[in-house]
Amino acid sequence: MPLHVPPAPAPALRSVLTALSSPTAVREARTPALLRAQGPVTPELPLPVHVLDRITPEGVSATRLTGWRFLIRSGDRAVAAAETMLTPDGWAFSHFFEGPYVASTERALRQAESVTQPYQPRLLSMPGLYMLTLWLHGDCAADAAAGHPAADDVLVPLAPAPPGIAAHRPHRVADLLPVLTHRVTPPTPLLGSPA
Repeated sequence: MPLHVPPAPAPALRSVLTALSSPTAVREARTPALLRAQGPVTPELPLPVHVLDRITPEGVSATRLTGWRFLIRSGDRAVAAAETMLTPDGWAFSHFFEGPYVASTERALRQAESVTQPYQPRLLSMPGLYMLTLWLHGDCAADAAAGHPAADDVLVPLAPAPPGIAAHRPHRVADLLPVLTHRVTPPTPLLGSPA
C-alpha cells in the first residue's frame, strides 16, 4: 500500500474513543448512520486537516493545521467521521458528522492506494472555494502537522466539488493552485477600513 497514514496524536484518538463510548455524545451528534450502526464502531484512517488560507498568484499557499479527522467504520464501510481540535489543554473531541464527504474521502483514499508512488494522505480545506481535497503529500516522513503543498503533491477534490471542478480527478498542486487563484474572491474591505 503506497499510503503512509501518519499516526494521530494519542490524545486526539483517546478523545474520539471516549466520545464513541458516550451514548450522549453519539445521540447528540445528529448522525443517524452512527446511531443505526450495528456492532462495534472504530475510528480509523486519521487524517490531519489543514486549511488553505490564501493562494498567491504564483500558486504558493499558506496552510495551517486545524484538527485531525477519523473515519468511523462500522463493518466494511465508513458511516461517519469524528473531528478533533487543538485546545489550550491539548487535543479534544470536536464533533461527529456524516454526509457526502465521508464516502468521498473513503473513495479518494481507495483511488490513492492504486497508485505506485507512496504518499502521506492529508485533508486540505479551501474555505474560500467551499472545497475539500485529499492532499497526497510526497514526503512520507514529513511531520503531518506542518508544511504546505509542494508542487509535485497531488490534490484530489472531494464530492461535492465546486462548479467546474471535477470531483475525484487528481491534479498536481503546480497545475491546480494557479487556476484556483482566479476563482477565489478577495475579501471585501469593511466600511471605514483602508482598501
